[in-house]
Amino acid sequence: MTPPKIKCVVWDLDRTVWDGVLLEGDALVLRPGVRDAMAALDQRGILQSVASRNEPAPAWAQLQRFGLEHFFLQPQIGWDAKSQAVRRIAETLNLGLDTFAFVDDEPFERDEVTNALPQVRAYAPDDVGRLFARPEFDPGTITEEARHRREMYLTDRVRQEAEKSFGGPSDAFLRSLGMVLVIAPAEGDDLERVEELVARTNQLNTTGRVYSREELQTLRRSPEHRLLVLELTDRYGGYGKIGVVLLHCTDAVWTIRLLLMSCRVMSRGVGGAVITWLRREARDAGVRLRADFRPTERNRMMYVTYKFAGFSEVSEADGMALLESDLTNVPELPGTLDVRATLGGLCDA
Repeated sequence: MTPPKIKCVVWDLDRTVWDGVLLEGDALVLRPGVRDAMAALDQRGILQSVASRNEPAPAWAQLQRFGLEHFFLQPQIGWDAKSQAVRRIAETLNLGLDTFAFVDDEPFERDEVTNALPQVRAYAPDDVGRLFARPEFDPGTITEEARHRREMYLTDRVRQEAEKSFGGPSDAFLRSLGMVLVIAPAEGDDLERVEELVARTNQLNTTGRVYSREELQTLRRSPEHRLLVLELTDRYGGYGKIGVVLLHCTDAVWTIRLLLMSCRVMSRGVGGAVITWLRREARDAGVRLRADFRPTERNRMMYVTYKFAGFSEVSEADGMALLESDLTNVPELPGTLDVRATLGGLCDA
């Protein structure tokens, strides 16, 4: 299986981002190509952070002097093992370790990280221009969401801080966000983002199926399929297009061929809301609702979401389970989300 694309690059500092060692009083010089590489990664939607053995304040001040500090999310500067730093970054950003790259000049440090975290890919910084030309750092399509991904994560950080200081139950906080979920048919100009989501999303992905832009265009135009995009906003701003539903329609049965969404909305209850909406639509149309599901090490949460929504397994073939929902007692849509569907009958011809 092809490893997933890199979603986050974690940089060492001494002799990696700059030549010299900060605490030894060296005259530090930014390594050639580093600034351009960071800017290119940022434009591709690849996040960046720091794992450095240094005193935090002087190291951060040096990054500010070089004008690089704005690139980094959740920097880890201190004296812990770098594998611990990378793990903390992954947990905070809610990204799989197999989407992380670690760049460090010291072979010992690279080995320490990969021995503790074998999913992480480690690289020497010898030629950063050549390094980031490698295919695992090329997302293919660069969407508007990709160009603003870092800013979206920074806004998510504001939301997290607001939640910590809220002082009430989680449902009350979610209601306070004023979240609006728009479910709409995919248009032609949505296909780049849909293709990106399909390629990037692993945790909240029900089947792991991958579709090219040409295949998505065919499905979008197919009378037997509905390709839907999900877009979320709240009082802090937009999350962008965060999810995809591919539905196969017949007169008697609707089958969810693919349901996925960005890990950034994992705690917002969006998956359960979309499934409830689909169940209500199927019940009102008088059809059965089924769903394909391929279990992986990382998508158990999606399986649990299906189970809580009354789905049970009816068959299995080649690792793909077919689930069916009990539509006799479908709940109301959650009060934490204002779900707006901009389409008529879901599977009307």
